[in-house]
Amino acid sequence: MTKEPRRLPASLRAFAHRDFTLFWSGALVSNIGVWLSNLTVPFVLFQLTGSAMWTSFASVAQFLPSFLLGPVAGWLADRFERRIVLLFTQGGLAAAAVALWLAWLFGWRTPEMLIGMVLIQGIFQGLNTPSWQSFVHDLVPREDLRSAVTLNSVQFNSARSIGPAIAGAVIGILGPASSFGLNALSFVGVLVALIMIPNRRAHGVTAKPGNFMQAVRYLKTQPGIIVAVVLATAVSFLVNPILQFTVVFAGSVFNVGPLPLGLMNAAMGLGSLIGLPLVAGSMIRTRAGVVKIGLVLIGVGLVGFGFSPNWVFSVGCLVLIGFGFLAAISSSNTAIQLIVAQQFRGRVMAIRIMAYQLAYPLGAFVTGVLSDWVGPRVVMVGAGVCLLLVWGLFSLARGRLSLDRLDDPYDDSFDEDH
Repeated sequence: MTKEPRRLPASLRAFAHRDFTLFWSGALVSNIGVWLSNLTVPFVLFQLTGSAMWTSFASVAQFLPSFLLGPVAGWLADRFERRIVLLFTQGGLAAAAVALWLAWLFGWRTPEMLIGMVLIQGIFQGLNTPSWQSFVHDLVPREDLRSAVTLNSVQFNSARSIGPAIAGAVIGILGPASSFGLNALSFVGVLVALIMIPNRRAHGVTAKPGNFMQAVRYLKTQPGIIVAVVLATAVSFLVNPILQFTVVFAGSVFNVGPLPLGLMNAAMGLGSLIGLPLVAGSMIRTRAGVVKIGLVLIGVGLVGFGFSPNWVFSVGCLVLIGFGFLAAISSSNTAIQLIVAQQFRGRVMAIRIMAYQLAYPLGAFVTGVLSDWVGPRVVMVGAGVCLLLVWGLFSLARGRLSLDRLDDPYDDSFDEDH
């Protein structure tokens, strides 16, 4: 069994493991539906209100619960069988998606309804994410973890782009109700995959995982994880609002419809696919090196997007952003997964997710307000310049804040057999 994965390219070795392949495939289908809805919500909000600020409210409702529920979600990931937790949370997300579809279908079409439904989804997502991230580690041996984490990021980023691309066509031809309905249907994929995966001993799960503050104190002893969390937070704040800004650019800058909007978002998925060999393979052996390339590409892509004369030119910039986003986020996430001690995995992932998910709505809110004030082009160029400054500061840093700490070794001091 140990030799079978080696027959695949380095970037694809995780696919040699049946359970990971099942989970990855089901997650891809489900996340395509999620991101189909994630584009439809800001699209209809912008149509209803004409305000970028309202689209930012949707991001706040979707991601703020992950910050507030982080301690509970991390404890769940370290205390219970992660597959069971995921069945509960994914079932809740499916029910919320059905409720949103029915509400829109029967004519309850107000901004307040949309924000409320997104908030319910955000609560289940907040409970879901630490177990989701930790579950990937349970499905493959350690030597294939880098491939698994990267492929999980590729799956997410591909769905993040395929979903909106489909949404552009569905909204334009069938309307938003069909988009919401397809999202609800897509949850069948991940639920079936989770049912087909047998129960297994989850690495690091314990009957007495301890409290959340123990994980915070542990985190202070791991500079590599701290660097990864800070980096992911900066990228989330500056880059993640790009989805709402493709909506704003399409509607008020380029004056194009749903189909070009979908293609703009699909470009980000194409960028992540192009970046897969770099991130998961052996082209650059250090995680710090991959992150440096990713930050530069994102910064240049954001500046180019802000200056784009038309939507076609913006597609090339979004490819760069998708490539760079995969490199920076996947490599920082891999660093955490490879460094963290087993018994703290769920709670440390929760801390990372809390920071990341808090930065997302804050970034969306700030950029939304600034966009209504100074215009979306200025905001995008400013975000790109800030990202390049982040790259410069991290590149110059030494000691505990050096990017080289992303390549710190696994902390085995808490292993049961040590």
